[in-house]
Amino acid sequence: MSHLVKRAAVVGAALAAVFTMAPNAQALDGDHHNLYSPSACDDHWRSAFSFHIFFNSNLKGSYRNIGYSVYDFGSLKAGAGDPNHYPLRFCQMGASAPWPGSNQKIKNNAASARNDHYKYIGRVYYRSGYKGAQDVLSPNETIGKFSKVYNENASFKWTSS
Repeated sequence: MSHLVKRAAVVGAALAAVFTMAPNAQALDGDHHNLYSPSACDDHWRSAFSFHIFFNSNLKGSYRNIGYSVYDFGSLKAGAGDPNHYPLRFCQMGASAPWPGSNQKIKNNAASARNDHYKYIGRVYYRSGYKGAQDVLSPNETIGKFSKVYNENASFKWTSS
């Protein structure tokens, strides 16, 4: 019987470790996907990612498709083993004549956005860590020009209300 108790304790400890680490692993996974997923720079009308942030007003210029919440546009982690932090950038568009904003940092540079999610609200915040003023996009809503975070945006979060 003591062998079964020890085994149950080991399994219980392993499960506790997995569930305790899950939020951090998920955050890193979201950062990784926002940085490196092909969906991040797909045509924004066809991307698997549902939030689209643009360099210029009226959904013009370079854009970035975002699939996961971003705690700080200026500091994403590529993976658990990578000690570096990377800024999220607008996609490089237009090879011979780059679109306005191509490859520039998103933080404090975005002017408009579109939320194509059918269920979740997209919030773009003035400060990192989902703080400060925010522009809120309901499901399937477009903002042609941010009113509260125009060129002063630092984070993005999906919410259900």
